[in-house]
Amino acid sequence: MNALTAETPVLPAAGGDRGAGKSRSLAADAWHDLRRSKIFWAALVIITLVLLMAAFPQLFTSADPHDCALSRKHAGASGGAIFGYDFQGCDVYAKTIYGARYSIVVGVFATLIAGVIGMAVGLAAGFFGGWLDALLSRFVDVMLAVPFLLGAIVLAKRLGAGAGNDGVLAVTVTLGVLGWTTAARVMRSSVIQAKSQDYVAAARMLGAGSGRLVFRHILPNAVAPYVVVLTILLGINIASEATLSFLGIGLKGDAVSWGISISEATGYVRVAAGPLIWPSVFLAATVLAFIMLGDAVRDAFDPKLR
Repeated sequence: MNALTAETPVLPAAGGDRGAGKSRSLAADAWHDLRRSKIFWAALVIITLVLLMAAFPQLFTSADPHDCALSRKHAGASGGAIFGYDFQGCDVYAKTIYGARYSIVVGVFATLIAGVIGMAVGLAAGFFGGWLDALLSRFVDVMLAVPFLLGAIVLAKRLGAGAGNDGVLAVTVTLGVLGWTTAARVMRSSVIQAKSQDYVAAARMLGAGSGRLVFRHILPNAVAPYVVVLTILLGINIASEATLSFLGIGLKGDAVSWGISISEATGYVRVAAGPLIWPSVFLAATVLAFIMLGDAVRDAFDPKLR
């Protein structure tokens, strides 16, 4: 009786960890790591606040960024103007809040344009290979040989020519057309790595066509590094928009932008530093948040970094 009792297996208690023996997918493992990352949560909080400022600026201020009066020129903080006033008597806090809208809109749509171009070029080069891969790779090399800032200035100035043009479309197209090269290279390398896997060979032996192989088997397993690159690229595009606006090539007219605010405040920095500091702080925090988010996602999805 004692021997039988000793050899009887002990069943797990009801309500125990039933999933302990189950394997998790790559996405589940990545999310498990992201939930424990302080960098991820810090970046997510900052990005959420910036997106709220861009979508609903009225939640943060009731002031009009275009309501300016020279009688308040370089006045200190008062009432709702917690950052004071600039050289035109405009509320610096209101201009900083509303400046998030144009920066986010330009950054998001420029990243979408670059993402579509980069995905198309990277998929074609990585999947078909051969002469098409060589041709597209050389085209990417030519694009990389063009200095980004110089090319952006020339293209944005040409597209933004004309009276009444606020420059939003011109800057968006410029950044999208010039910023896809790194994304294309990452997609190409991911596709080359994915198409050599056994599951792709098995699907090909079962008669799967090129379209099914690409969109059902290769792309879902190659998209993670690509998403990371686009996340970082979004932050870079926001900084690039501010740079072009600072140089007078980007947004103009009645557009409210962090880059425009920084450019206007540069000449009065010795008189009042606030109009220069606050847009710069918001811009730097936003760009840093997207780069931090991209790094956190990359670390979570890369098995070599676990």
